Amino acid sequence: MNNAIIILSGGLDSSVVAYQVKSQDPKKIKSIFFNYNQRTLVQEEFAAREISKRINAEFIKVNLPWLGKISSSLINKKDKIKKTTEKDIEDVEKENKDIINWWIPCRNSIFINIALAYAESYYLKNKEIYDIYIGIKDEGKVAMKDTTPEFLEIMNKMQKHATNDGIYMIIAPLIDKDKPETVEIGNKLKVPFELTYSCYVGAPFKDEKLIHCGYCSNCMQRKKAFHFSTVKDPSGYKNVQSK
Repeated sequence: MNNAIIILSGGLDSSVVAYQVKSQDPKKIKSIFFNYNQRTLVQEEFAAREISKRINAEFIKVNLPWLGKISSSLINKKDKIKKTTEKDIEDVEKENKDIINWWIPCRNSIFINIALAYAESYYLKNKEIYDIYIGIKDEGKVAMKDTTPEFLEIMNKMQKHATNDGIYMIIAPLIDKDKPETVEIGNKLKVPFELTYSCYVGAPFKDEKLIHCGYCSNCMQRKKAFHFSTVKDPSGYKNVQSK
């Protein structure tokens, strides 16, 4: 196995990918965390750093303030976010309308290209080959365009032309998995789910533990994933006790 660069947000999916990579015992692992002025930056960075420690990865933080500045996504705004219901996440028409509220311009392609630049630099300097791992996959009934198998295929074609040697693989191990399957995989790998963070809204830490709002669309998808898996949800939710 080649060395690995993991695009790590601290979320459930990327953390499961991190543990999958670790289980394959690459010689070197580096994790890249992106600060694009997301409203849950503090919580996400805490989660990403904790996961990095546990897989013995070098932690790299890349600041992209301009991306947050040009974004119109609610992820980058302080606007009040409406509560999402279970009915909402089953409504395809509503999801199609709402998806733009969470869209950040070219986010995953930017992240991949930056990770690719790091990978190429390590090869040019030390002849070390790094593959890039990302936790993208289709979410809910409606997929974002940069989380699909088609996007992944295009990114792999791109790297052959964007780098001098074209020897790097962009790998998304969960691309064909749903959220409950991801939870099951993570449970087998002993991922500390309580140290991962999925929330779009954010909530203050409680006794130094991560707390999710419990009502944004990402929190609803997270709760639903644990519900339909065989794994107990250890997540902290605001004003809600984990079952």
